[in-house]
Amino acid sequence: MNTSSEGYLLRIFVGESDKKEGMPLYEWLIRRAKEEKLAGATAIRGIESFGERSQLHTAKILQLSTDLPIIVEVVDTCEKIDAFMPIVESGLTGGMVTLQKVQIRVYHSNVNNT
Repeated sequence: MNTSSEGYLLRIFVGESDKKEGMPLYEWLIRRAKEEKLAGATAIRGIESFGERSQLHTAKILQLSTDLPIIVEVVDTCEKIDAFMPIVESGLTGGMVTLQKVQIRVYHSNVNNT
């Protein structure tokens, strides 16, 4: 992607304990995004959340959850995100996915990065 271009931000909300092919789902999603040569992906651990069942997940010591929220964010073009969606859907058994248009202001690629 070029500097100052239009892109899309895909957010995938999963639980820390969700698994796919023997690994945490967030790791699986990021590895698949890399295999598909998407521009970038990041997993972010949340400190508190609730979802469809209104069950509170928290990192507070007195109520420590074993299933903290994880958000996987992927940025690329609409076409590449659309092509990635069947992979995302094949990995999910629960959670939520959102997509929004974003303006990419700065994007520097490190060509030495593997």
